Parts: sequence; structure tokens; C-alpha cells
Amino acid sequence: MSTTRGADLRESLKAVGLRVTRPRVAVLGAVEDQPHADTESLIGAVRRELPAVSHQAVYDVLRALTTAGLVRRIQPSGSVARYESRVGDNHHHVVCSSCGAIADVDCAVGEGPCLDASETHGFVIDEAEVTYWGICPACSESPVAPTS
Repeated sequence: MSTTRGADLRESLKAVGLRVTRPRVAVLGAVEDQPHADTESLIGAVRRELPAVSHQAVYDVLRALTTAGLVRRIQPSGSVARYESRVGDNHHHVVCSSCGAIADVDCAVGEGPCLDASETHGFVIDEAEVTYWGICPACSESPVAPTS
């Protein structure tokens, strides 16, 4: 990890009031490097930098980063939890129903929350979550038709 990048990650942690630790810096860096990665993929990435880090430590760091707003946890239907560092906007996701690949999709119309609820039930709505489903380019080009 470059010195500048490491300093940026440490500053991000400090800015939200989190103590800077090697596992937190490593996990935050892994999430930035692998948008929409699942926990197991992140554990593998972190262990390349910190071989002795435990599964539980990574889970705890992900929870702390999510609570602090540095990381967003998403879980499309039928998928394990995934993490991304794109926070602070109200973007959505497109998911391949064949291989599970995920990509970001910006809001199609206007300001967040992008959609107006037909009934708020007294809630003050500040975010809408939309998941688009389809077949990614790699699966569309596959000679084997995806199963539905």
C-alpha cells in the first residue's frame, strides 16, 4: 500500500472518530480495492497484508466501518452480504441473475431518494434502495444459456 493511500485511509478513520489500527486500515483498503466484495474475499485480501488477522476481527472491523458510515453493506436477495466504500450518495445496483456480478447504478431521476413512496406512514424517508436484475455482458456472451 502506498504511503499516501495509507495516510488517506488513516485520515478517513480519524475523521469519523475511529481509532486507527492496522486491521481497520487493511479492511478499509480492501473494500476500496474490491467494490461489492463478500466477507470471505475481504478476509483473503486482508490476510495478504496481515496474515494473522482472524475472521472475527474482519467481521468486527466491517461492522465498525459500516456503523461509522465509511462502508456500505448491501445484500441483494439470495446473496451474501457485500461491502462497498461508495457512501454518501443514494446510488443503486444492478445484479446479474446468472453469476451474481454487481455494478453501481446512479439514480435515474432527480435528487435522492430517487423515488417517492406512495405512502410514508409517518416516516421521514431519506433513502430508496433499488436493485435491478438482469444478465451481465459476460453471461450474455456465454454459449450456455443462463437458467432462470
